[in-house]
Amino acid sequence: MGIIVSQSAKNLATTYVGFGIGAINTLFLYTNFLTPEYYGLVGFLLSAASLIWPLMAFGVHNTLVKFYTFYDSKEEKDRLLSVILLLPLGISLILGLIGYFSYDLLLDYFSDGEGLVKPYIWLIFVIALATSYFEIFFSWAKVAYKSVFGNFMKEVFHRGCISLLLLAVYFGYLSVEEFVYAVGAVFVLRLVLMMFYAFNLYFPKLSFSFPKNKSFILKYSALILIAGSVAMVLLDLDKVMIERFLPIEMVAVYGIAVYISSVIAVPSRAMHQITYPMTATLLNKKDKKGLLELYEKSSLNLLIISGLIFLVIITNISQLYALIPDEYQISYVIVILISAVKLYDNLLGNNNSILFNSDYYRLVLAIGVFLAVLAFVLNILLIPVLGLLGAALATFLAFACYNTVKLIIVLRKFKIHPFSKETAYSLLLILIFGLGFYFWEFSWHPVINIVLKSGIIGVLYVLVIYVLKLSPEINKIIEKTLRLPQR
Repeated sequence: MGIIVSQSAKNLATTYVGFGIGAINTLFLYTNFLTPEYYGLVGFLLSAASLIWPLMAFGVHNTLVKFYTFYDSKEEKDRLLSVILLLPLGISLILGLIGYFSYDLLLDYFSDGEGLVKPYIWLIFVIALATSYFEIFFSWAKVAYKSVFGNFMKEVFHRGCISLLLLAVYFGYLSVEEFVYAVGAVFVLRLVLMMFYAFNLYFPKLSFSFPKNKSFILKYSALILIAGSVAMVLLDLDKVMIERFLPIEMVAVYGIAVYISSVIAVPSRAMHQITYPMTATLLNKKDKKGLLELYEKSSLNLLIISGLIFLVIITNISQLYALIPDEYQISYVIVILISAVKLYDNLLGNNNSILFNSDYYRLVLAIGVFLAVLAFVLNILLIPVLGLLGAALATFLAFACYNTVKLIIVLRKFKIHPFSKETAYSLLLILIFGLGFYFWEFSWHPVINIVLKSGIIGVLYVLVIYVLKLSPEINKIIEKTLRLPQR
């Protein structure tokens, strides 16, 4: 338990550090050191690679975590690891051949007005391949209970390298074109370092034989492939579709709004590290009462915590954009829509953990595929008409449908839901604070305004939550932090 707590704390710290570096890159370095066109190009390449790498990985990074401890003998483990290494390579070669023989079609598809994307299309494949194998070697380290280095590489390393590259562009050591290629090189370097670390932990004897239960392994990998692809489509499809219908600089403009809103997702990422194994244990023990209690608590606590972040974002949008060059300005409705999606995700609590640890995950995957197609259709219909607002609206509608369906499935199959009167009070509180502070602005420098308004909202919000006793867990944290007497 001590190892789990220690590594979880370190991972949470590196996640926040990485996010902070990413925020500096997104809001300040990219916007001041690159033109909007090249910022949009980098955002497009990374988003396109995010759509492809789950196909290359074929879900084996999750398969490794699930099945590694199933095998006792070194021979069977080596067979599993050999499959994990070779299967994605074979799939990547097939995808690479398809890309090679359809290269002219790809060039025609990405025939943007300035021809900016064409020279870099092959980088999408390189970044996707590097990312897929990085995730595999990260899982390799996880099964050895050594996740800290991998989490640092995933959250901090590439963002820190990109910061240095952007500074190199600013001081004239790199041209903008060289910077784009260097970004691809960073992902390759990250893979190489992670590979050496993983092999240092355990170096297998390569085998061309499948381990026991090969059909189950392949079936599970295929299902995880679908799940990962659906998740990535819902997350990154809008940015890829924007490049198709709008000038490529719009990818950068939209990407800033997405990154600002993504702050809301940080608490859920931290909590899910704890609730995922707890949910699996409760399901295995058929402890319905404990499952309901965890469902309600995770939903309420994430809503309260992420609700504060949501308020800080939407009430400071104008001040945040006052710090960004004019060419990156965007309708605030877009930020609010994407932020609302992230808030809804938090409202689900451990819903995903319940579904993917139960016998109903196939149903969720089927629905996810349908909604990914729906998101694709909505983007095609809405972006040409509404522009970036259309992309945000398509994402909002797709995620709203997906999350609602997942809530209904758990309700129908398990007869439980996460909502209580405290949920209603929390939502009402977020609404009141949002309306009350959105139109109130100070007349000083944007940074001072953000700090002051955020501080006022934070103090009042926490005070109301504490007085109303909406969450015993949060009240205990407040009392411990402020060293107040236990109530």
